[in-house]
Amino acid sequence: MSKEKNVIEFYVLCNKLKNVIRSGWKDWNVKRERVESIAEHIYGVQMLAIGIYSEYDYDIDIFKVIYMIAIHELGEILIGDLTPFEITKAEKIKIEHDAVHKILGNLLKSKDIEELFLEFDAKETKESRFANQCDRLECDLQCKLYDEEHCVDLNDQENNVSIKNEEVRDLVKNNSWSEAWLKFWQKHYNYDENFMAISNYALNNNITDIEERRTQI
Repeated sequence: MSKEKNVIEFYVLCNKLKNVIRSGWKDWNVKRERVESIAEHIYGVQMLAIGIYSEYDYDIDIFKVIYMIAIHELGEILIGDLTPFEITKAEKIKIEHDAVHKILGNLLKSKDIEELFLEFDAKETKESRFANQCDRLECDLQCKLYDEEHCVDLNDQENNVSIKNEEVRDLVKNNSWSEAWLKFWQKHYNYDENFMAISNYALNNNITDIEERRTQI
């Protein structure tokens, strides 16, 4: 197979992520003309990583982090976007790793890319831990933005897999959708103090107002 064909084949496969909508938004029945795709999520995670790296003192290779984030959803080209409430972590790891291996199969640097993907998944290096926290927090912030647009009706969740979880169900009884989401992941995800501070800021402030003020400068 030619190098040119390898490049085009890989690009075409990755391009599919532009049209795969994030499952969490479908589960929560987000009502919006355009709902975030996996490709848009990847972009958001990268921009969040750059912003956090700018403001906090992390001793990391940010270029490695950005590369890692760029490939961290490759498996979803084949397996789709699976939420933590519909598949176990071990099950997802197995099928996702197999999928990434298939996707990278013909690339000359497939081994290097696959090793970086596995490093992200293992969360054992400072770059992978930083990248994973960005991945989690970006989702939480996107939830907050959708909630501020009033895109979710908590009374219209009949087919929502997530809300069948008892803890999630209890949280949404006394909180807005994004408050419940942010509080759940603050409890269940190992954020460092900087990421937790950003999460708490989003929890306690209207972040759409920040965006609007910045664009008016």
